[in-house]
Amino acid sequence: MKEIKLSQNKVALVDDEDFEYLNQFKWYALKKPNTYYAVRHIRLANGKQTLIQMHRVILNVPKGMETDHKNQNGLDNRRINIRICTKSENGMNRNSYKNSSSRFKGVSWCKRDKIWRAQLEYKRKVKNLGCFLSEREAALTYDKKAIEVFGEFAKLNNEV
Repeated sequence: MKEIKLSQNKVALVDDEDFEYLNQFKWYALKKPNTYYAVRHIRLANGKQTLIQMHRVILNVPKGMETDHKNQNGLDNRRINIRICTKSENGMNRNSYKNSSSRFKGVSWCKRDKIWRAQLEYKRKVKNLGCFLSEREAALTYDKKAIEVFGEFAKLNNEV
């Protein structure tokens, strides 16, 4: 594993076999809401400039597909951490929303009933997994169903 220096005092992690090719370019750290990504400018055939992300270069991602960072660190571009996926699969590996009533993904507090609810969203449909007295029990139920539905893309509640 090697590091490629970026702007903003950041570094991108890459595999040894990718380092030489990638390091010949000037890469920048681009801040997004939950992480940074390594990007560089490229000139298109029509003369316009656009940004390209390092992880897409490494995997040669086809148009219409996305890339998922398994550990949610957008600067960890080692091949063991990145994978080509659909938009739907990429969303499966997303963290819980910051303004959620629970610290766990797939869990929310039901004020009216004073109980924890576990839910899973898949293919734009929300599936109610049940109501629970403990936040932890709701999180465990979510995790079990997420593994069943999302497989390797399931983002689990690590603190359970």
